[in-house]
Amino acid sequence: MAPEARTKVFLKNSATALCACAVVLSSFSLGAEAARRHHRSHHHHARQLPAAPLRALPYPQLPLPFEIPGAQYLPLAWADVKGWEDDDHLAAYKTFRASCRPINAQNGAAESKAFDSKAFEPKALGASLSEPCRAAKTLDLADDAKAKTFFEENFTPLRISRLGEPDGFVTGYYEPVLEGSRTQTDVYNVPVYRRPSNLFVRGYKQDSVSLPNKGPVYRKIGRRKLVPYYDRGEIEDGKIAGRGLEIAWLKDPTDLLFAQIQGSARIKFEDGSSVRLNYDAYNGYPYTAVGRILIERGIIPKEEMSMQKIREWMAQNPDGAKELRRANRAYIFFREVNLSDKDEAVGAQGIPLTAGRSIAVDKSLHVYGTPFFIEGELPIESERAKTPFHRLMIAQDTGSAIIGPARADLFFGAGADAGRVSGRLRHPMRFVMLVPKSLDPGPRAAKLPIPDPRPSEKIAKLFPQTVPAKTATPAAAAPQDKNETVAIAGPVPLPVPRPAIDPASEPRRPVKNRPHRQQ
Repeated sequence: MAPEARTKVFLKNSATALCACAVVLSSFSLGAEAARRHHRSHHHHARQLPAAPLRALPYPQLPLPFEIPGAQYLPLAWADVKGWEDDDHLAAYKTFRASCRPINAQNGAAESKAFDSKAFEPKALGASLSEPCRAAKTLDLADDAKAKTFFEENFTPLRISRLGEPDGFVTGYYEPVLEGSRTQTDVYNVPVYRRPSNLFVRGYKQDSVSLPNKGPVYRKIGRRKLVPYYDRGEIEDGKIAGRGLEIAWLKDPTDLLFAQIQGSARIKFEDGSSVRLNYDAYNGYPYTAVGRILIERGIIPKEEMSMQKIREWMAQNPDGAKELRRANRAYIFFREVNLSDKDEAVGAQGIPLTAGRSIAVDKSLHVYGTPFFIEGELPIESERAKTPFHRLMIAQDTGSAIIGPARADLFFGAGADAGRVSGRLRHPMRFVMLVPKSLDPGPRAAKLPIPDPRPSEKIAKLFPQTVPAKTATPAAAAPQDKNETVAIAGPVPLPVPRPAIDPASEPRRPVKNRPHRQQ
């Protein structure tokens, strides 16, 4: 080989060797750097900074004295309770003292079961009425001024209404006095039923007195099978007839309907005797107000609606009355109570009611015995009258249609006159609940800190608040102050729809057949 050729081969081999060395060295350096990073990540942790302390809330979370779901309330001074000075406080005190008898009896039983979980009272007032009831037990007052002082010393007035509403709502109820017979005749052929033995409510024994007026009710078939109980139409068609459940017989099914709506009745027989009936159970279907149906159908105007108007329409339309009754699928079963003609009907608290002082309330929210001062105007003297009404009432009863924190049914006694007055009541009224002093929210409110002061006018101008316009167009907007910044939201345009373009098919490229190398 020539010397020039040897030199070229030598240089070419040397260059190849140098390139190989460079690749090896670079790979080594990259591996070493990766190893160093791995080592640092596993053996040298970053220094942990101390955790920031929890930021204290601006207002302490103080326990509330009580809370009524869906209600708003405002503590008042007695001087701010309109009409308080003009009421008959002694009459209210006697009604309250009657409610205290079962409350004191319950407290004695609760003390023996102090550690029983079932003794817990989930309602707002709980067992707080026990303190004023203990005080009333030894005070047989006969003076109106002393009765007024009793309420002011033991209670705090609290205005209450449904959340977002200024007033409450009241209706009236009474005890009907009806003509009837012990046996079925051609005239008296509408049965009044007692509770059937196959009616079953979960959590209650079948012989329990006064089953709840809400929740599911079943018909027990055999030992285990439960199905929904019969509705009003099925019962009127005779599903439970002939079982010896008839307490008495009435002339008119409308009389029975209104007795069931009121929850009690007095039935007078031809021989001069009578029977007193009270609510005992219902068939599990929700109550549907027949008056509301007549209003919705345009038969009776809302402003003219009353119980007397319903009776007149049903008497003039017997076929329509049957269909209207069955639209209310709820059905009430009664029990006989041992009361004299001088006693009023027995309420859900288990004591005789007081006409003009007892009310029915939502028992899921309120405790029986709670005093409510109700104030406003009611058509008591006539349908058009606006009689001032400011009276301290005591919660002693309940009803399936009485729902809400400021909702009451006023009891007006027995007979036709009481029925006429109660039948025309559907009015907003102001409610003041009397809360025992042990639950007074005032002391807890005093512990809340004063809110931060509002920013100055200079600071407020630096951070103007935008107010959304109530109208769609700027021309319709009312003139604003020159310093007020108003953001007017214009219509948001819809996005342009994407055009539908068919994908173009790409032409196939010809495949070239490469010849295989021959070795």
